[in-house]
Amino acid sequence: MYKTTAKIDGMMCGMCESHVNDAVRNAFKVKKVTSSHSTGITEIISEDEIPRDKLTNVIDKTGYKLLSLDSEPYEKKGFHLFGKK
Repeated sequence: MYKTTAKIDGMMCGMCESHVNDAVRNAFKVKKVTSSHSTGITEIISEDEIPRDKLTNVIDKTGYKLLSLDSEPYEKKGFHLFGKK
């Protein structure tokens, strides 16, 4: 699993967040996507790494601009009794 953090310019409201989230969900197989217009950040949790060029294309089509992209391995944090997994 991967956590991808994208800095996106142009989101001004909750509807902007929804447009970006929907575009990402429609273009990629994701577990979770959340956006914040106040921080300009979109976080994507996915099985596979999201290619920068493809995400740039998807974001551009929404009218927003991808400024930066960071991807790292992601392990879901959960509740485990006695420290066992």
